[in-house]
Parts: sequence; C-alpha cells; structure tokens
Amino acid sequence: MRQQRLLQVELHGDSVATCFTERVPNRTGSESLSVAGLFAGIGGVELGLHDAGHRPELLCEIWDSAQEVLAHRFPGVPLHDDIRSLRRIPKVDLITAGFPCTDLSQAGRTAGINGEQSGLVAEVFRLLRSAKPTWLLLENVRNMLPLDGGRAMRYLIEELEALDYRWAYRVVDSRFAGVPQRRHRVLMLASRSEDPCSVLLADDAGNPPDEQWRGDAYGFYWTEGLRGLGWAQDATPPLKGGSTIGIPSPPAVWLPWEDTGRKIVVPRLEHAEQLQGFPVDWTIAAGGGDRGRGPRWKLVGNAVTVGVARWLGARLSEPGSYDGSSDRALALGDRWPNAAWGGKGQAWASDASCWPRQEPYSHLTDIIAPAEAVPLSHKASAGFLGRTSRAKLRFSEDFLLDVKEHVAFTAG
Repeated sequence: MRQQRLLQVELHGDSVATCFTERVPNRTGSESLSVAGLFAGIGGVELGLHDAGHRPELLCEIWDSAQEVLAHRFPGVPLHDDIRSLRRIPKVDLITAGFPCTDLSQAGRTAGINGEQSGLVAEVFRLLRSAKPTWLLLENVRNMLPLDGGRAMRYLIEELEALDYRWAYRVVDSRFAGVPQRRHRVLMLASRSEDPCSVLLADDAGNPPDEQWRGDAYGFYWTEGLRGLGWAQDATPPLKGGSTIGIPSPPAVWLPWEDTGRKIVVPRLEHAEQLQGFPVDWTIAAGGGDRGRGPRWKLVGNAVTVGVARWLGARLSEPGSYDGSSDRALALGDRWPNAAWGGKGQAWASDASCWPRQEPYSHLTDIIAPAEAVPLSHKASAGFLGRTSRAKLRFSEDFLLDVKEHVAFTAG
C-alpha cells in the first residue's frame, strides 16, 4: 500500500494535469471519457476516474475550501461555484453528481430528498434536459434506500425514466478497494443508450471471509455510545463530516495490545486522507491543520473513496456482462434492495454483493501506525464512557475496561 501511495504522488505531483430481455449493446469500448463533476467536493470521483484514464472537463463545487483543493489539484479545469447558476454543461461523456447527503444520512437532518441540501439533485435533472451525456453517475449514502419508505429512490428513478434513462444502482463497501474503512455508499449509473448493468453489476467478488480481518485494531465512534457505535474490526467506521454531537470528528481506534494511554487513539488527518484513498496532504490547499483545526476533516469525511471511482472508471472503459435472468421483479412499495436495475416503469432486484472486487487490503494498523496516532483526550473518552453507562448496547468487557483505564490515565 505504501508503494502504491508513492506511485500515486509521483504520478499526480501537485495536480492531475439493456438490462432487459433485449440487451442494449455497449459502444464505450476503451475510450477515454470526458467528465463533468457536479458537487465535486475535493475530487475523489474525479481522481479515481483520472486514474482509470478519463479526464475532467468541468467541476462544480460551492464550498470555498473544497474549491481551493480542486483548483490546486485540477489546474486549468473550469470550476463553477453554484450548480443553481450553472446554465449548461459542455458536451461530455459522463456527468457525475455526489449530491449532498445532509438530509439523507443518519448523522444529518433526515429531512429527505426534498430537503434544502439534498434537494439540490433537482438541478442535475434540470441540466440533463439540455445535456446529452452517454452516462450519468449519482452517489449518496446507503440510508437513502429506506428513508421515508424509499421515497428518495422513487424520486430519482421517476426523474431518470422521465428523461428516458435506463438505470442500475448498487451499494458498495469501500473496503473492496483495499482501504480499511467500512463505508457503504449507493452508486447509481444511468444511460439512454448503454447498459448500466454491464458496468455496475458485472463484477461480484462476494463478501470476504471473517478471517481476513485482523484482531489488533477496532474502529468506533467516540462521539456516540447511546444508540450506535459504528464498530468495525480491522477498519474504521465511515469517516464523516459531522457527528451526533454536532462536530466534525475522526473515529477512534481501540488497540487492545498497546500500552496504557495508547490503547484508545484517533487517526491524524493524513491517515484519514489515506483511508479515503487519497495521497497524503491532498487537502493541504484548504489550510488549517490536524485534529479538527480548519475544514480539512469535514472535506475528507464528505469525499468519495478514490478506489471506488477508479474501479467504476475501469469498468466504464471496458464494460463486462451481467446475467440478470434470475433477478426478481420489484413491485411498487417493495423495500429497495442493495442492488437493482430497471427502466420504463419496471425494476428488478439483484443479488450483487457490496464487494465488486477484493483489491489487496491494507490493514488498519498498516495505515494508522500506533506510534503516529493521537491518544483520545480525557474529555472525549470520559464523555464516551458516560454514554456507554446509560446505553442499552452491549459492549465487550475488555473494551470497557480499557476505556476506563484510558480515562483514568488521561486525567492526570
């Protein structure tokens, strides 16, 4: 993994210069696709697509700190600030839109698809009425599948089909790309002329065996402890821009074999960048420092994992095949499964797993070396311990003993 990161930095330097009975043929071939990135954030999708041979032609992002990163990493690419004032998109092959999850995520307001922020996806459909891309990629949190009885997904599908798009979606776990971050996101791919299933559903490695995960590190949310924990073996839970106590924060990591005072630690910012698949200091242009100073933690927490986009970009260049003959039809009102496809008012559930591939895995302590991590503060660990005492959750006795020991040690 370390060698791979060095190669990436050397490459990029300071910047990066039918799913129906009658199948729709793919004509993408091995082409380099032109890309317009909407809600681009810090360019996780764009970097992954670039690594797969594709090229950004337009970026759109409203947050000034993210704009600074994009301008630094993608110099010369036109950068627009507000999608609401974007009148047209240049002729491109692929439009991507990781639209805001604020109203859809469990850590957000859960106001739904028509919320003030997540509702901005309507601007994508406005632009699609005049744009003619071969492909459209939407990305968001897994929680949008069950939220409001599946209303968000019904809205997206209705809008796509009104524009004569066929579609497929799939929940993927970022760990398939080799990073130790258990991060589930919905990828939704649509096209008027091509087969989305041959890209999004063609690969399936299946869930890995439990033996893959080492027992020397466990990630969890220290900002929780009452109703959830985000527990992950040999991985962190999803990095995120906010928390249940209202602050952008890194998760914590339990290292049961470490010395007292270093058993409960938090990753540094450069670890977070690597957990998302970015080279170290990818966000340096945004200013600020480590451990929550400045906007960089939130920028990284909101990003798309680079390796996920790299896999998708490779499949866009070389589509595979998908046999959906055993998939089951979905009826109106059915729960949205982890993967599905459809068009023209029809939809089918797929058994595709969250693991399209199994890339070589970097274990959590390969990235977060214990000597480089920061012990969780006394205030944070004491607050977490207090919440666990009021919770109905079950905790490992060894884990709670180490938390209590850490609280006592850091009190001095």
